[in-house]
Amino acid sequence: MAAAATCSPGAQGTGSTAASSRSNVTSFQRRGPRAGASDSGGPRLVSIAGTRPSVRNGQLLVSTGLPALDQLLGGGLAVGTVLLIEEDKYNLYSPLLFKYFLAEGVVSGHTLLIASAEEEPTDIVQELPAPLLDDSCKKEFDEDVCKKIPESNVKMKIAWRYQLLPKMEIGPVSASKFGHCYDASKKMPQELIETSKWHGFFLPEKISSDLPVEPCSLAPGYLKLLQFIRNVIYEEGFDGSNPQKAQKNILRLGLQSVGSPLWGDDICCTENCDSSRSLTKFLYILRGLLRTSLSACVITMPTHLIQNKAIIGRVRNLADTVVALESFIGSERETNPLYKDYHGLIHIRQIPRLNNLICDESEVKDLAFKLKRKLFTIERLHLPPDLSDTVSRSSKQDLADSSKLLGPGCGTMARGEKHLDF
Repeated sequence: MAAAATCSPGAQGTGSTAASSRSNVTSFQRRGPRAGASDSGGPRLVSIAGTRPSVRNGQLLVSTGLPALDQLLGGGLAVGTVLLIEEDKYNLYSPLLFKYFLAEGVVSGHTLLIASAEEEPTDIVQELPAPLLDDSCKKEFDEDVCKKIPESNVKMKIAWRYQLLPKMEIGPVSASKFGHCYDASKKMPQELIETSKWHGFFLPEKISSDLPVEPCSLAPGYLKLLQFIRNVIYEEGFDGSNPQKAQKNILRLGLQSVGSPLWGDDICCTENCDSSRSLTKFLYILRGLLRTSLSACVITMPTHLIQNKAIIGRVRNLADTVVALESFIGSERETNPLYKDYHGLIHIRQIPRLNNLICDESEVKDLAFKLKRKLFTIERLHLPPDLSDTVSRSSKQDLADSSKLLGPGCGTMARGEKHLDF
């Protein structure tokens, strides 16, 4: 009788119990559309080629073109956000990451918007790296690794102190699942470029020298670029106001060397510049456009040329994700034996907080990158083992001094004070 009292009115106890057992409905089951039900039961993420939802916060993600960087950013670059790449001193490696992002858009079928003040967008598209298949990418990575490590030393190459640290996939393990690998020594096939859709913004063609500059406003180059981006977003329906004719797509924006003097900005020339708000206002408006559209943006900026550190802090706060490249060329680390296997350091300065109270920071702090024969890889920075029988006192002191420059991951483990025997 108690069971019958809890059933819905007009139903018998045995009948309702059998019906509930057949449908497997419990009070703790999450409410949502069942198989075969209509899609109007609740909101769902948009299914777009070249994207995937984040397993942590449900945000739609796109690949940066580098699987190792996707892993460090929590699975990829979130749609509607800005990724700021702080250029290295001689601007040798940041253009490669910039082209990886654009090449991934071509392979995924996304629409590109390329803006530059020094290179024509047509030339940038022609220099995109060629994509590699999963099998060939794995083969190229294995060949590079085998050339560096002998077969007899594959099992034991690093010290035991690194075995308990969190692992990081440096190879193209996730390339088949999300993102692709690219051959930096070859250019993308012409037939693949012709099938892609992209928009170009070359500053010398969009602005004239006799254009009057209004006081207390954006720089003419930034103003023209914002108008161009806004027209593409609204005319092609990336904001949702005009339904896209074909299947929904992603707009990838690549802005090269923003903040340089070529854009008409003087933040790199003087410390107390009058137009310091021009760049920050541009980033603020740009981020507002991206938040309400199906788009993702990558900006490269020569922050090492900005003399006012306060402006650098504001620029980083206006960006959602900040990645900095530090090249060893022209520095003391280029001849340091500690960094002989790497070409520079990569710093993850900021990760966005999307639908979370805290950001998902990676446990890997000391990261280095190297440009191999065909691949650009990001790896954990490993210190060589400090062996008392094979390492001289002078080299130990050099390694100890160099380890002080690292972060808490490797710096606290190799002071050169105690020696271990294997």
